[in-house]
Amino acid sequence: MGSSIVDALNVRVEGTGVKYLVLAHGFGTDQSAWQRVLPYFTRHYKVILYDLVCAGSVNPDHFDYRRYTTLDAYVDDLLTILDALRVPRCAYVGHSISAMIGMLAAIRRPDLFSKLILIGASPRFLNDKDYHGGFEQGEIEQVLSAMEANYEAWVNGFAPLAVGADVPAAVREFSRTLFNMRPDISLFVSRTVFHSDLRGILGLVNVPCCIMQTARDMSVPASVATYMKEHLGGKSTVQWLDTEGHLPHLSAPSYLARQLEIALSP
Repeated sequence: MGSSIVDALNVRVEGTGVKYLVLAHGFGTDQSAWQRVLPYFTRHYKVILYDLVCAGSVNPDHFDYRRYTTLDAYVDDLLTILDALRVPRCAYVGHSISAMIGMLAAIRRPDLFSKLILIGASPRFLNDKDYHGGFEQGEIEQVLSAMEANYEAWVNGFAPLAVGADVPAAVREFSRTLFNMRPDISLFVSRTVFHSDLRGILGLVNVPCCIMQTARDMSVPASVATYMKEHLGGKSTVQWLDTEGHLPHLSAPSYLARQLEIALSP
């Protein structure tokens, strides 16, 4: 990246606490997804927010198609940010793709992370012989084809399904950030995520993890949360959320904030 990564990815640090907390957004959103959760944590933490390079809020010139073919480049970005801010140790909340980025980062630098909270996380979306990821290959191809054929129509259909809960404001907000993404970047990242298989690295994650799973998530079946708990290398728990959809920070922010407070308590 030509400019500093801290500037390029719109890094912000909010709050007056001593301990550090990272809030990392998932696919189709940007750091604004945390805006209704953030106020619950600024008194007790220095909260770090940033945008993934694929987010619509980032200059698309920074998206290098050769570099971001796997999640490892996103991990490089996260660790570069934490080092630039001289963060000695942090708790990390990652949604969707950022849950997996956080796990990979914790394998590389376990001493940097006190705890990982993983919301709507999936190591693999594609079904396998003894694994239910939620999608058959043909279903994934249909999604990618729909994105490529008519991105606007795809967003209008996908956003309410992903939000799940009957919260029109959340659907509007998710639609806004999806539309902010350049369609070719959105499609490229979707291919990367859908074709990722990180099941083999779960046992290498020794940092304590809290897996947060909503009652109904069209992207991630409940069985995936159980699978992750059984295969993660360190101490892990599953926190079942009494809300629906893939984006509880948009559809039920106050409720999610309380659940995060519980998960972060010693």
